[in-house]
Amino acid sequence: MTATPWLNSLGAQAATVLPVLALAAGLLVALLTLGTVLARSLGVHQWGIPEALIGGGLGLLIAPEGLLPLIPQAVIDLWNQLPLILLTLVFGTLLVGKPLPRPGGLWRPLSAQVLLALSFAFGQYVVAGLAVLLVLQPLLGVAPAMACLIEVAYEGGHGSAAAMGPIYESLGVEGGTALGLAMATVGLLSSTLVGGLVVVAARRFGWLAPGEPLTLTAAAPAAVDGDAAPAGLAVWAVNLALAGLGVAIGVVLLSLLQLVAARVGGGFAVVIDLLPVFPLALIGSLLVRLVLETTGQAHRASKQVQSRLGTLSADLLIVAATACLDLSLLVRDWLPLAVLAAVGLIWNLAVLLLLSRRFLPTPWFERGILEFGQATGVAASGLLLLNMADPDDRGDALTPFSIKQLLLQPLIAGGVITVVAPLAVNSWGLPAWTGLCTALVVLWIGLGLWLGRAR
Repeated sequence: MTATPWLNSLGAQAATVLPVLALAAGLLVALLTLGTVLARSLGVHQWGIPEALIGGGLGLLIAPEGLLPLIPQAVIDLWNQLPLILLTLVFGTLLVGKPLPRPGGLWRPLSAQVLLALSFAFGQYVVAGLAVLLVLQPLLGVAPAMACLIEVAYEGGHGSAAAMGPIYESLGVEGGTALGLAMATVGLLSSTLVGGLVVVAARRFGWLAPGEPLTLTAAAPAAVDGDAAPAGLAVWAVNLALAGLGVAIGVVLLSLLQLVAARVGGGFAVVIDLLPVFPLALIGSLLVRLVLETTGQAHRASKQVQSRLGTLSADLLIVAATACLDLSLLVRDWLPLAVLAAVGLIWNLAVLLLLSRRFLPTPWFERGILEFGQATGVAASGLLLLNMADPDDRGDALTPFSIKQLLLQPLIAGGVITVVAPLAVNSWGLPAWTGLCTALVVLWIGLGLWLGRAR
């Protein structure tokens, strides 16, 4: 008798939530499909515009604040929670379907990828510091901590911007959370639009490795590990379960770190509180692959299916994030946002076009555009751009990128450096912090050029 009201309440909640979940999922898939059809019919791939972005733009038009508000706010609330979930699934697929690399053959591309990523990240502090010191402080009187906004938003994305917002506000950046989210929005759009145009230019100038077709969305499920027959439902189910296992391991690892952080406290606890689950899902992906190879079951993981799962997740992430954009954030404080967004994008393009070919082994562009997407938007943007340039990852750009993420994610893009940076600016002063970052950028670039010449 006492359990009946609880069961009735649970049933009522399920009856309310499940239709919204079904509607949110159905609309998201419909927008991606419609964006794909529309983009192909209009030929927008010639301009480097991804089909997922077209689908997200259509969603923005029919969002509650759009020109034709048709989507319920409850659906937007669900979509707002999807980017982190989908990004975690993307990372859960990265290493499951690929043979583990031999350390000897991985050193060269991995070291170059690490130096390139550090050049992207610390260079963002340099150009932002100069912009604040020379332009924004004299003209607008902005807080010095605003010089950290590019890295936290471009590298870290919406999650890091939202988590770090209260710290920026405590250091004098009024509306720090809103500014960070707006900057992350600009980064997401810039990485997808500008990156797509750069891929088109790369095709025209012959920067892509030979024989790689230009595609702008997830392809249909391909053959499994070289077989001529398409992957069946059972293969997709097994590979989805393997990716899910990688994600589950990441969740467990994060829980364990949080338990340790609660006991240790201090700066370690601050960093762990801000640490998202997706870099740990990458560790889970690595462990799943290690177990498969150790037990002789590696054939059960399909490189093609894992790639399609990751690409589809990235496409859906772009659709959801674009449809949920709050354009009002871009209207307020548009001038400092425009200055910081512009100098950050110019720096990232300069690193991609001027340094990537000198740092990275062949195919340099595919490896570089993946890093550009990560450093400007989120990792999913980088994967989307890589899929445009090399849909089958024949250049093996993902392996060094994935291992690099394991090494650097605890430091940049929401890691220790992201947390420490505004505190250092507040304690040392912006000139000292900018000078330190400049010296580090010179070091990273020097090492990268030396490594490239030694190739």
